[in-house]
Amino acid sequence: MRAVTPATNTAADTEAGPRSVEEHRAAVAALLPTLPVVDRPLADCVGLVLGRDLTSPVALPPFDNSAMDGYAVRAVDVASATADAPVTLPVPEDIPAGRTDVVPVRPGTAHRIMTGAPLPPGADSIVRVEDTDGGMPTVTVRASVPVGTHLRRTGEDVAAGAVVLRAGTVLGAAQLGLAAAVGRAELPVHRPARVLILSTGTELVAPGVALKPGQIYESNSVLLAAAAAELGAEPTVLRFVPDDVAAFHAAIGEHRDADVLVTSGGVSAGAYEVVKDALSGQGVEFLRVAMQPGGPQGSGRFGDLPVVSLPGNPVSTALSFELFLRPALLAAMGHRVVDRPRARATTTEELRSPIGKRQYRRGQRNGGNVTPVGGPGSHLLASFAASDCLIVVLEDETVIPAGAQVEVVLLR
Repeated sequence: MRAVTPATNTAADTEAGPRSVEEHRAAVAALLPTLPVVDRPLADCVGLVLGRDLTSPVALPPFDNSAMDGYAVRAVDVASATADAPVTLPVPEDIPAGRTDVVPVRPGTAHRIMTGAPLPPGADSIVRVEDTDGGMPTVTVRASVPVGTHLRRTGEDVAAGAVVLRAGTVLGAAQLGLAAAVGRAELPVHRPARVLILSTGTELVAPGVALKPGQIYESNSVLLAAAAAELGAEPTVLRFVPDDVAAFHAAIGEHRDADVLVTSGGVSAGAYEVVKDALSGQGVEFLRVAMQPGGPQGSGRFGDLPVVSLPGNPVSTALSFELFLRPALLAAMGHRVVDRPRARATTTEELRSPIGKRQYRRGQRNGGNVTPVGGPGSHLLASFAASDCLIVVLEDETVIPAGAQVEVVLLR
């Protein structure tokens, strides 16, 4: 195994200035085209995006049916019924939900009927069981009903041939329930993005293993895989690839069906940056983005494989996913809304930021106020986990006093 040589700065590091957040977001988004539409079983469509309009082949309800447990009658036969002067009718038939051989109601009779059962021919109303004595084989009716009472008419909800879900709809419980109700077992959806995740660093070990001096637990791949899965993407994690170019190339070469390779670590200006060594001059550009934390970034293509390289400090990794990968993955999977919601809040503490960099501070909201959580450091993962928003400090803002209005990105 050969040793990794110290990384050298690319032209983007030395000749050009830092890229803006918006420019890098656009560069990452351009790497991921909209994914193809495939048919998937309903159970596998939760959170995915409908790829084509869904037309109903049936009406909903598909037949006139009862909205109540009670008795199917002709309204004229119970028109005089009151509590003091009830009407008694014979009940020759019982109609539970699901019965298909429905017998017509003859004049002067009633059929007992359950909710959802088909309305028998001849009947035009339902008397609630609460307005009767609930009897069989005769029933005493204590209230009159107008024609059409407690009926669900054919097509009242959906007409046959109507578009019930539009392309671009995010499929949740209600949408999938509707698809099932119109008889669809599968839906055309944008395929989930296949995200290959690789964290580098010989100092990394798996959680649960005893640490040796100089070692730390590897967390970035867990964070990135969870973040991708929350979007409906399908992550594959490559753990503990040695800081060696040949090993790096071999590892990703086994997963060329991925839609994007996401690396963390190995992108800074120091020596032994394996990601830079493996991908520089291979179609991937390494540069700095004018932000804090998370300045060192990389993006491009290694052959035909899109690559997004994130810095290795955990908060930098998490923030970079939020700003760059999250919107790109959502757009690729057909989502039309890809940005977190934003709001204005009053900061309870003074904020300081270096000139020329957009700073993202972690924060907690309380009503219309926001309180910074921890400092701006890229290693403060506990602060990130305790936050429910990001406080945005713009490039030309070096000091924001307590009590000032700030923009916040809502994480949850």
